[in-house]
Amino acid sequence: MKLALAQISPHLGDVKKNFNLHIKYIKKAKRKKVDLLVFPELSLTGYLLKDLLEEVALNTEKDRFFEEFKALSREISLVLGFVEEKEKGLFYNSAAFFSGGKILHVHRKVFLPTYGMFDEGRFFSQGKNFHTFSSAFGKMGLMICRDFLHYGASYLLFAGGSEIIIVLSAAPGRGVSEKEGFATCKMWELMGEAVSRFSTSFVIYCNRVGFEDGMSFAGGSFIYSPMGELLTKASYLDEDFILQEINLNDIRTARKKWPFKRDDKPEVILEALKRIVRRDED
Repeated sequence: MKLALAQISPHLGDVKKNFNLHIKYIKKAKRKKVDLLVFPELSLTGYLLKDLLEEVALNTEKDRFFEEFKALSREISLVLGFVEEKEKGLFYNSAAFFSGGKILHVHRKVFLPTYGMFDEGRFFSQGKNFHTFSSAFGKMGLMICRDFLHYGASYLLFAGGSEIIIVLSAAPGRGVSEKEGFATCKMWELMGEAVSRFSTSFVIYCNRVGFEDGMSFAGGSFIYSPMGELLTKASYLDEDFILQEINLNDIRTARKKWPFKRDDKPEVILEALKRIVRRDED
């Protein structure tokens, strides 16, 4: 299976320009015979939207851009980020997986950062679930940026049978690092290594780059194998397009060596969580 990550710098608030940017990378990926192309969080709109949400919001069933992506997905599977108006006046930070001429799954960001430089909770509605879904490549799970830093979210996808975990991100760079990239880049990479190793799944993380209102996005997109090995990483700060062949049989190899999936006990965790919630309510 051939993967591609499009580490782009979207145009803030301009869906048409961003649609054309997506088409450019889709054409490039098709020439390279890519099976699955992944874009970053809010790739169709840009990140710091604030009061622009209503102007850029899309409906997955009615919008002409989605009809185009559905048609293109008959030749190449796509994952991209957008603002979704699921109900009138309710806007979500969403990610869609297109394949075989249809949308297989939409994930709505659950954990909305609202502190410091982040303001998502003021504008977006909160997603409620983490689901796995079937694809031509196996069982998939989607997360968006901050979701990935809540390790319970990764566990839910693992317990649900996910073999490939895809994370769309718009993570800014913060902190000085002695090495290349920002200090926060290391945080995402450590999470990628840990989640891939202990879920014995491929982890695909696609971040964006560029600047918006003084915020610098860090790039550094990556792919980890089910053994926790870094397979490829994009450049920091700059736009990039990376290709990576993966062998889906590596999932079987990893799960034979490290039987975390075989030995998982979601029912034990469920009952323990119920007790914790009941205790906290007392």
